[in-house]
Amino acid sequence: MVRQIAARWLMAFGVVTGLFTACNDADFTVKGVVSEADGQVMYFENVGVSEVVTLDSVRLTAAGKFKFSRERPKYPDFYRFRLNNQWINFSIDSTETVVFSANAGTFATSYTVEGSENSKAIKAITLAQLDANQAIGKLQKEYERGLVNDTLYREQMLEIAETYKEVGRKYIYSAPMSTAAYFALFQKINGLLFFDLYDKNDSKAYGAVATSFDYYYPESPRAKHLHNLALQSIKVIRRQRALEEEKINIEEVSYLDISLPDIKGDTLSLSAVARNRVVLINFTAYQSEWSPALNMELADLYAKYQAKGFAIYQVSLDNDAHLWKNVSSRLPWFCVYDSESVYSQIAALYNVRQLPALFLLDRKGNLVKRVDDITKLDADIKSIL
Repeated sequence: MVRQIAARWLMAFGVVTGLFTACNDADFTVKGVVSEADGQVMYFENVGVSEVVTLDSVRLTAAGKFKFSRERPKYPDFYRFRLNNQWINFSIDSTETVVFSANAGTFATSYTVEGSENSKAIKAITLAQLDANQAIGKLQKEYERGLVNDTLYREQMLEIAETYKEVGRKYIYSAPMSTAAYFALFQKINGLLFFDLYDKNDSKAYGAVATSFDYYYPESPRAKHLHNLALQSIKVIRRQRALEEEKINIEEVSYLDISLPDIKGDTLSLSAVARNRVVLINFTAYQSEWSPALNMELADLYAKYQAKGFAIYQVSLDNDAHLWKNVSSRLPWFCVYDSESVYSQIAALYNVRQLPALFLLDRKGNLVKRVDDITKLDADIKSIL
């Protein structure tokens, strides 16, 4: 099915030859000038699927010149410059030289880039994302002051998000195989993804990019995780619509694995916990006022179903590791900690939009439900077991 869809995308958009070349034995170079940054350190980082790695750094002089060269990636990849908690995001698609010009004060917004059309598109997407976040911030202040009622607040929130998504769709549907399309999918508003994996319209955007990446770069990590995301999205949406099983013509899809440290400091993966178990994945924050009540309810369910093959994999997004250790040490289920807190890449991949967030996996590792009503969680677990 995926190959057939890919063929249709090829007919729709044409074969883009030379967009991402196949060889990987040459270097790429990024260089430029950052004005008014004398003595400041700029970092050059690789932005992976689930982590950011610092590759190099430079202490800028009054002239502001910099230059980095690296072996080009095997597959299209994302990088960024970081200066004083401001970022310039860009992508590398081939052996190329990309030139930047920026000012330290407006580093993330007013820079120029030459030598990479995808990086120019990434700038436009970034600016649309920043505009949306500023609009949301203004709206939230008005709501807190009582100037906007609940209904208008929700409507305007959706309008702001839709304005960003209109920009994102332009790049997603015009060139779904591009790094710009991928970048547009994963931009956030207040730490949450604009494009909702479990919304039937947004799911089409994930499917478009996933299909193209699956065709052009089937062995790349990004293609594989997009493939799983798109299939997972379709499965959940179809289950929510209660379609008969015989009408679902889609392959089984595994969960998105998580590997994070437990209280002992050992890495504990979701895949290790999920073997032949029904698993409740819970993204939480122990410092929240609702956390004790939630954990008491989970404790009752755990005691009731643990012997039947039920497990809880609880991911803490607290910004206080000491608090997490104190609380999790008293809990009987599997507890792990994500130090990225609200900026968690893992939570973003699961499209966690608010806390607590709960998901259920069946014994085969299929994400069968996103729990919206915790009062029905007992019945949900029982039905899956």
